[in-house]
Amino acid sequence: MSVVSVYLALGSNMGDKEENLKSAILNLNDGKVSNIYKTSSIFVTEPKYVTDQPEFLNMVVKGTTEMDAIGLLNACKRIEKEMGRNFQERRFGPRIIDIDILFYDLEIISEEQLTIPHPKIAERRFVLEPLAEIAGEFVHPQLQQTLTDLLNKCQDFGQVHKIKSTHSWISH
Repeated sequence: MSVVSVYLALGSNMGDKEENLKSAILNLNDGKVSNIYKTSSIFVTEPKYVTDQPEFLNMVVKGTTEMDAIGLLNACKRIEKEMGRNFQERRFGPRIIDIDILFYDLEIISEEQLTIPHPKIAERRFVLEPLAEIAGEFVHPQLQQTLTDLLNKCQDFGQVHKIKSTHSWISH
């Protein structure tokens, strides 16, 4: 397997949210899953879809992996479960950690358990803000627009506020 670039979205709205994000990065960066080398700032965001829950902390990371896309998905789900995520809870409800694969190189994948690019990128300001921060000129392989352009056109007006840099979380 060759090495591919990946973008992952991380979110948490239960417990020590910042520590959950940091722990997820450490778990992803353990050498078996990926090599995370770029992180966005942390953004505080209001919940989307199910609004009667605490605010989220969201961020995006960029890294490389030797795993195929399904292997990466399974690794992300394993990390979520090990960190205490309950997959029986309601969809879009509160969670300790959520890890979504946004992009897997420039590949377009449509399988029962995985769609890449993530199908909701263009409608989620809480993903586009941190994504544009670290990869604004990246061109979405299906929509053929930069992430900055997608952010500027985004119709999601939910509150998204940058609160903290995370550059010190990974070694350069």
